[in-house]
Amino acid sequence: MTLRHLRIFLAVCETGSMTAAAKQLHMTQPPVSQAIVELERYYGIKLFERIGRKIYLTKAGEELYSYASHILSLSNEAEKRLSDLSKGGILRVGASKTIGSAILPFLIREFSAAHPTVQINAVIDNTATIINMLYVAKLDIGLVEGIGNWPDIVKVPVYEDELVLVCPPMHEWAKAGSIDTAQLEDQSFIVREEGSGTREVFEAAMKSHGIKWKAVGVFNSVEAIINAVHCGFGLSFMSRLAVQNAVATGKVSVVKVVGLNIKRKFNLVYHKNKFFNTAINEFKTYCFRFCKQT
Repeated sequence: MTLRHLRIFLAVCETGSMTAAAKQLHMTQPPVSQAIVELERYYGIKLFERIGRKIYLTKAGEELYSYASHILSLSNEAEKRLSDLSKGGILRVGASKTIGSAILPFLIREFSAAHPTVQINAVIDNTATIINMLYVAKLDIGLVEGIGNWPDIVKVPVYEDELVLVCPPMHEWAKAGSIDTAQLEDQSFIVREEGSGTREVFEAAMKSHGIKWKAVGVFNSVEAIINAVHCGFGLSFMSRLAVQNAVATGKVSVVKVVGLNIKRKFNLVYHKNKFFNTAINEFKTYCFRFCKQT
């Protein structure tokens, strides 16, 4: 069994056919089929079920897919690391949208000032997408919010955030300064998209307090939600950190909800099998240091 066998195996898994895998790998089909036969003979178990013209992964095939992905990822990392040693390397960092707007740019600025030879490629998306990218080794490390636990993903809290209720500055609640939870009943809220850690925490809090609410709009942008609240489209629960500038400039107002305290963690996340090179270790250290000062 060689890396070549695993590369062919992954190509078959991802394309769903021997023919498509051969085309992707710029090979003819017979060597692809032979490599799969050799793998099945080596492990002594069927990796694919062949039904008509289609092939499907067996349970054993699914297990091998997970291992093969990480083996090849580690192999690629080794090659990349050795190649990039003289240049400083590339660090692939992911962040959920709240963290990506409120923390990541400033964290990267500080890190890059101390490590000018390390190029940071950042991806900002919702929590679910960042976690999925860690699973398939498209990111080295991530920063996300949310209450989920993900198999094989290490989650380390680095910052405690709070979701606060925001409304237009001229709203009656802004003038009152505070409300009680009963007043939230049947109100119209602007929320984040499915897969967002912020939405997950908000929905869990409303459910635990038995509060019924309506979604008047769904946005995948922190700035878009702030603008929508500002123009009176609806209310929203947002990260205190993410709205602090909008509050300071009078764009939106924060309203205290008596009896409702929505705390959540910002977490550093990475795959348990991830090899930590010097750049990743340094970035991890900077995350803790920066978030402690924020």
